Amino acid sequence: IGKEKFHKSQLLGYCNNVAMLVGEDKPGIGGEPLPGQKLKPKYSVFPEEMGNGGPVWVTFDKQVLSFDAYFEEEVPDKNQELYRVRHCKIYFYLEDDTIQVIEPQVKNSGITQGTIVRRHRIPLPPPHEDQFYTVDHFNINIEIILYARRYKIIDCDQFTKYFLRKMGVRLNSPAERLDDPYTKERQKVLDSMKPLRPYERLDTLKQFFEHDGQVLRFFCVWNDPECVFHEPRELVLRYYLSDDTIDIKEMIPVNSGRDAIPLFLRRDKLPKNAPTGLYQPGTITSRTVLNVLGKLVGNKGHYILDNRKTGAVHQEFYRDSDLKIGAVINVWGRKVTLCDCDEFTKEYYRTKYGIEDFTPVQYKAPPPPKPEKTFPPYNGFGSEEDSLCSCMGLLLKPPQKDFKKFMEKDRSGMESNILSFVAKLITDNPVDKDRKFIISYFLSDDTISVFEHTERNTGILGGKFLGRGRIKKPGQELFKSEPSEYFKAQDLFVGARLCFHGHNFLLVDADEYTFNYMEKHANEFPVADNGAILRKLREIAESRSREIRQVFAATDPEHTKVIDYDRFRNLLVSMTDGAFSEHEIMTIGRYYCVRDEYEIDLHFLLAVAQGQLKKNNFDDFERLSAVFVYKDREKCGVLPHETCRTVCKSFKLPLADDNLQALLTAFEDGNKQVEYKKFVDGLNWRDNQIPAFRTIKVPLK
Repeated sequence: IGKEKFHKSQLLGYCNNVAMLVGEDKPGIGGEPLPGQKLKPKYSVFPEEMGNGGPVWVTFDKQVLSFDAYFEEEVPDKNQELYRVRHCKIYFYLEDDTIQVIEPQVKNSGITQGTIVRRHRIPLPPPHEDQFYTVDHFNINIEIILYARRYKIIDCDQFTKYFLRKMGVRLNSPAERLDDPYTKERQKVLDSMKPLRPYERLDTLKQFFEHDGQVLRFFCVWNDPECVFHEPRELVLRYYLSDDTIDIKEMIPVNSGRDAIPLFLRRDKLPKNAPTGLYQPGTITSRTVLNVLGKLVGNKGHYILDNRKTGAVHQEFYRDSDLKIGAVINVWGRKVTLCDCDEFTKEYYRTKYGIEDFTPVQYKAPPPPKPEKTFPPYNGFGSEEDSLCSCMGLLLKPPQKDFKKFMEKDRSGMESNILSFVAKLITDNPVDKDRKFIISYFLSDDTISVFEHTERNTGILGGKFLGRGRIKKPGQELFKSEPSEYFKAQDLFVGARLCFHGHNFLLVDADEYTFNYMEKHANEFPVADNGAILRKLREIAESRSREIRQVFAATDPEHTKVIDYDRFRNLLVSMTDGAFSEHEIMTIGRYYCVRDEYEIDLHFLLAVAQGQLKKNNFDDFERLSAVFVYKDREKCGVLPHETCRTVCKSFKLPLADDNLQALLTAFEDGNKQVEYKKFVDGLNWRDNQIPAFRTIKVPLK
């Protein structure tokens, strides 16, 4: 009795200072359940290992349990059926314990189907209507009541089975699926009847979806018997795989005198036996009709469809299996021969029918060989190219230059695309022996210019020796039909002997850019191809390897593995007996050369930079220094190397990039930061002018 009083006293509560009874599920002080009280959870409770520690609406988002169920519905106003079995799907959403019931659509059911119960939380049947369905109330082969309608759960999907087993639910065996008796009886009646229409089901939509846009193309020929000259008429046949139709277009030659028509045959199915197999309208129909009684009864006829197709007329049309190279098809009485096809058609027949032979049919005689065009000999007026253009057509046109080559090989930045050589005259005259010439070859248009180096007290006026232009090779006939040969870039190399308009030159040296360009494009210049030269040298020196080792050992008594270039050159000349040109020997020497490492003089770099700035009249050093100070946010007097380079580029300093990089590196401190004040003072040629120095070349080894 004391416990009962205590328990009832705990159920008392106050609202607006009025004592009243509260619900049995109200907990005690601190939320602890009272003695004998069992708190019922409002939502589904999942084990800890089922989630990842997050909220339920995040952990089980878009996770749904799907059950197959049915319910029986009474049909009171119909004698054919007393009840109806309706199948449905029950979806339980794990994120918020909501339930949705959907009935799949059944064709011609006459019932409004779809969503039976919208998605929401559904309470339990009385007397527990204060609670809601949770995941613990669901299993297979059980009955649940949703709003007084009893549903029989017969099965579920694989995810639902896996989830319930993981929850610890012991699943029942699936129940048998009941069929609606009236639906089964009606289906039997429908199966016993043969529908009158459609007479035959022709599914052409599948063929359209699979082959839409796919066309077989054949190149055909038709020998028109009514043509005066009996020339073949070239046609193009297109077979559309989407609906087995054919159209033909004629390829009318230019100036043939024929009218240009859009199509030779409009797109349609092509019968095989046309035109002899033409039928009257109404002969070929989709179904056959039989007159059973005529007009004997009440002057009315009785007709039925003929399922046996008695007297039906079948017409054959050309299919893709009938088309192949060499076949002759009947195009409404015209014999058209299939001669060739395109690549898609070949691949189609190769894949579907396994045909590999696609040899085209030759319907034309091979064209006669074109007579070789001969040109008259050069008459000496103007250039050879200009005279040749007057023989190419009635309208005179100037000779076309290679514009693409000009754009690729024209001067661009530091790339001059000019090969410069030092040359001497080959002569016995002592006065002309010491004359030096600069021969420049322009790669953009294959022209050559020659300048003579001016020397004091020689009595010879230097300057332009030969104007820029293309130079013919000597020993060619002047008046001839073939174009003359001109000097090319491959003809110029160190050691080459050239004859320019009767003057014989010997190329003795070249600048660094020429050597680098020829070695970079070794595939165009064989004399600069180190690999080919070594293979050629290996064939010659293979038998004299011991002698070569002895010469090297005698030349290098201290075993430094380094010898002078002159001794190396003399050894190769004596060993190859003139088989190597001077340029090839220099290529090997440059490949294996060793230069002494030396520091670049800062004064020399500043002198060169000041000379460039003075030449381009750049003196805006105050603004340059102000920009550096603005970039220095911390006012420490130093800036990163890349920042200084960007500022110099923005001022467009007329300095080469490698010279600018070397100057910035020279003014770096121990932390790789550039002291920009010293850098600007060093470039200031007005206040801190530095005299120019000459470079000292280091001999090759």
